[in-house]
Amino acid sequence: MVSVEFARLWMKLTKEWKMHLEEALAPTLTEGQLHVLELLLQHQPMKPSDLLAYLSTTPAAITTLLDRMERGGLVLRSRDDNDRRVVWVSLTELGQAEAKRGMELRDAYVSEALDRISSHNQQLLVYLLGKVAN
Repeated sequence: MVSVEFARLWMKLTKEWKMHLEEALAPTLTEGQLHVLELLLQHQPMKPSDLLAYLSTTPAAITTLLDRMERGGLVLRSRDDNDRRVVWVSLTELGQAEAKRGMELRDAYVSEALDRISSHNQQLLVYLLGKVAN
């Protein structure tokens, strides 16, 4: 019975989170684009195929996503100097700024939600979710 209630609350939470984030990021970014920008902040430059390990999608969807992001000035794709078959993706200045903006929006939203419970319970929640996730 607990699993049903957990699933209901988890789906409600993630749906509300996604809707809020998509609305706050619009029209410049989507939640998926923010995820890619964050990955690039940590690992740039990356090959599009490197993104597959982090995103649950197809190579074609990654290409489409990167096309949109490149048109929006968020990322830059360039050919490798030694092997022209290899494409590298890196952040533009706008991409870095939008990644920062998106992470700040998300962090503020999560902080607001967590402020409803005590610091001790926040730590306990993170601990317990870590147990469930691992």
